[in-house]
Amino acid sequence: MNLELKKELPILGIVLIPFLYLAIIWTSLPERIPIHWNLNGQIEHWGSKWLLIVLVVMLPGLMYIVTLAAIKFDPKMRIYLMGRKFYQLKFFMILFKSTVAVFFIYLIKNQSFSSPNLVYVLAGILLMVLGNYLKVIQPNYFIGIRTPWTLESRQIWKATHLFAGKLWFVGGFIIILGGLIFPDFTFFKGFITIGIIIAFLPVIYSFFKFRNLEKKENLL
Repeated sequence: MNLELKKELPILGIVLIPFLYLAIIWTSLPERIPIHWNLNGQIEHWGSKWLLIVLVVMLPGLMYIVTLAAIKFDPKMRIYLMGRKFYQLKFFMILFKSTVAVFFIYLIKNQSFSSPNLVYVLAGILLMVLGNYLKVIQPNYFIGIRTPWTLESRQIWKATHLFAGKLWFVGGFIIILGGLIFPDFTFFKGFITIGIIIAFLPVIYSFFKFRNLEKKENLL
């Protein structure tokens, strides 16, 4: 067994966990299951239980395929050069996706979504982990803050990811605190607001960083 396969097997095991859990409880699930809740945790829409297969495929399964494609189709092999750091990042991202998939299957089985606090905490932990790893991600077309300005300049890429890493770490910490302090759906709007901020601020930062770099080059 080669080294690459040894690295992939634990990750593949994590990908399969939601599938195994779903297979175990499949016969106990009703044909119609809740698929959407409102902000108060009340069921609004129902669907076929077969939609759960799409859920487990789209969460950990799709993430695993994307990470494989990132290495295979990266023309400059910069992700591959990250080595152990990339596998650690891949492990945490897929672990998060699988955990969320299992959690949602559990909620659907019990037809309850009375408290999303665990989702907040898991999302906050993932953001803190990703924030810690963003600074080591090499320029590529699959993973990271991919804007026209970061892809244009290695310097802009590095500066943007250092900024985003700190921002995501702090944002993740705030989300964890919010999930632990506020009951039920009280923190939902805060959760969404923080998500929007940490998603768009690095994009804006990369643009202004690029403009500043252009001005400096024009002065030379």
